[in-house]
Amino acid sequence: MKYQIMISIMMLLLQKRRLTARQIAEKYDISTRSVYRYIEELDVSGVPVTVTRGRYGGIAIADTFRLPTGFLTREEYAATVNALSAMSSQVNDRDVISALEKLQLQQKNERRDVSVCGNVIVDGGTWGGGKKFSEKMRVCETAVNEKKCLLIDYISRDGEHSKRVIDPHVLIFKQNVWYVYAFCHSKQTFRTFKIGRIKSATFTGGSFVKREFTRDEIDLNFYYPAESLKEVTFEILKSSLADAEEWLGIDNIEPRGDAFIARMTLPETGLVNKILSYGGAVKVLEPPELKQRVAEAARQIAEQT
Repeated sequence: MKYQIMISIMMLLLQKRRLTARQIAEKYDISTRSVYRYIEELDVSGVPVTVTRGRYGGIAIADTFRLPTGFLTREEYAATVNALSAMSSQVNDRDVISALEKLQLQQKNERRDVSVCGNVIVDGGTWGGGKKFSEKMRVCETAVNEKKCLLIDYISRDGEHSKRVIDPHVLIFKQNVWYVYAFCHSKQTFRTFKIGRIKSATFTGGSFVKREFTRDEIDLNFYYPAESLKEVTFEILKSSLADAEEWLGIDNIEPRGDAFIARMTLPETGLVNKILSYGGAVKVLEPPELKQRVAEAARQIAEQT
């Protein structure tokens, strides 16, 4: 019975997304202490269930969470279906029956997920992320379009872990990275959050009125100051031409003998690492100081291997 109740609570949260401990306790005729014990076991099992107090309080499961492919083995899936079937026959609970139907439907339709954000298709499954990134994109886009507040679990670049309520205003795609620009309730100002660093996101049930902002207020460098730009000349091997064209643009590359030459102005930030990522197929011709920095970085890598 314990397993049946725990699984039923998980499926109920997947459907309702947010409930109070008292609501769950009354539904299954158990104590609130037992509810928190079941929630703790679900969290240990990898289900992102959070318990919060205050205005947006309650027991919630992240809106970015879906049962991933392979979450249950064939045997575990059969046991789960049997447990929910037994539960529904005993209590004739519409929510349990609905959860059972959804679980059976997902098992039939599991596939690598591709989300459609307005006119943009985002494939979040290419690099092993399964549905996770696509679900975060879907939730963030919904929050932007429908002006819905989100409670996010965020991990900063420095490893700082925080939970905060945000009002997502716009999605940003820059240098192959997705961001959401949002008003942060705890900081009372706008912040830019990297979507890949959002561990989970849950709709709070609240809504917001969009605030006015300009592109210059967004804390991403859409324009680089002149002092941070370098005029560079590269020699590119034919084997890496396609990748270099996508990086530098086909208009900036011209053939020269068996190789190709690119002349342009680029920001210095991350430039050495980008050149090294081509494994010698992009050679720096000018300026000499950049050539020296690339050579020094390559020597350090060689010494560490």
